Amino acid sequence: MTTTTPRGIRNNNPGNIDRTAERWQGMAADQSGDPRFVVFSEPKWGLRALAKVLLSYQRKHGLRTPAAIIGRWAPPSENNTGAYARQVAAALGVGVDDQIDLQNPDTLARIVPAIVAHENGQQPYSADLIAQAVRLALE
Repeated sequence: MTTTTPRGIRNNNPGNIDRTAERWQGMAADQSGDPRFVVFSEPKWGLRALAKVLLSYQRKHGLRTPAAIIGRWAPPSENNTGAYARQVAAALGVGVDDQIDLQNPDTLARIVPAIVAHENGQQPYSADLIAQAVRLALE
């Protein structure tokens, strides 16, 4: 992959999950390639992590609308959160303030690629790979 490939795709972390003390399943042994974001060994692990974070927003924080979920995922200090939430809601076929259930695998499998597309300017992953990552996240 070239340096013109978006950072999230290069890192197999298409959600651009920040590095913390958390040890993610599928994290690459070598994290020196990026000072800010987690590097995963394969895209499925980065997609799984994205889905796991979204599930925690709903389970632990009670966030149930695209506006609330994206407001936490992509805070206004770094993003045009309103535009981001509208894009994700449109991909889901709902309004920004409509309730969604991320425990539903179909809903989770639709929000993940919408976030990937917004974070990276592209969504290169197959529906099968996203479905596999969603299954892993819901286990």
